Amino acid sequence: MSEFKVLFVEGSSINRSPMFSGMNYAFWKIRMKIFMESIDSCIWEVVVHGPFVPMEVVKDETVVKPRFEWNESEKKKAQYDLVAKNVITSALTMDEFFIISQCNSAKEMWKVLEVTHEGTDDVKRSRKHSLIQEYKLFRLQPEENIVDVQKRFTHIVNHLSGLGKVFDKEELNIKVLKCLDRS
Repeated sequence: MSEFKVLFVEGSSINRSPMFSGMNYAFWKIRMKIFMESIDSCIWEVVVHGPFVPMEVVKDETVVKPRFEWNESEKKKAQYDLVAKNVITSALTMDEFFIISQCNSAKEMWKVLEVTHEGTDDVKRSRKHSLIQEYKLFRLQPEENIVDVQKRFTHIVNHLSGLGKVFDKEELNIKVLKCLDRS
């Protein structure tokens, strides 16, 4: 069964987080970000920046405020991390869940999944350089039709975008047109 068929066995829903079975992390990561932001942008913010922890000053020292002293606003802000953790864990198969089950925050869960499926920053940098080289050398292959060319090109560009490379639409259009032959 192809990656895409496995990913969509249950179908997509605007009410359920996209499932992740360990395959095609780059695709799932983008969908999860969009899903969390669609619920509330603050949910995605705790994934990026970490949970909100109310603080107070006691004897000229900043300390964590006791939970029973939190006001409604602080409780609401702290709740975002719990919601994000629920969204993430609800989207994982059992094998993937066990990878992050000991994490204490949504940010930590996200980072563990990222390192597990994308590698460290050095691995990402190496992958990015390989994909840039593949992009530069991109050409129409013998016996390849336009649909296959488009899929292969989109795959390279999407992976590079996921690794932080920014493209101008005109640059992408010119690149595709230059790689095609007269037929």
